[in-house]
Amino acid sequence: MHTLETPHLVTDIIIELVDLPDRPIVLIERKFPPYGLAIPGGFVDVGERVEQAAIREALEETTLSVTLKALLGIYSDPARDRRSHTASAVYVAEAHGTPIAADDAQAVRIVPVAELPLAMAFDHATILEDYLQFRHHGRCTPLRFG
Repeated sequence: MHTLETPHLVTDIIIELVDLPDRPIVLIERKFPPYGLAIPGGFVDVGERVEQAAIREALEETTLSVTLKALLGIYSDPARDRRSHTASAVYVAEAHGTPIAADDAQAVRIVPVAELPLAMAFDHATILEDYLQFRHHGRCTPLRFG
């Protein structure tokens, strides 16, 4: 009998802090392996819309209530997460207030856009490069075929 295995669906959220000059973004230091700096995010639950998962994950990891602005892109390189094959819907969102590390986040960092991209976990440096193109030039995320 053949077992169907599909990639795990995840979402990542680039959160712009709209009440601070130049709208810096929120990154997290991961509490669990793989360690490192990352965009807040996590797994979509069965029965949950991806958009709702993005809002929930942002709240769980940063305590911020976010408003989704745009879908930046879908990231599905089988090597993006060494634990398993994941496909991530990445959103750009905005929030007010001060983030606080919670859930899977050991710490939060408010990062000025001028400091991007940084060394990141997973494929998040690539995602942030795409975000910079979106933020500065309105360019869509490029399609990647390998």
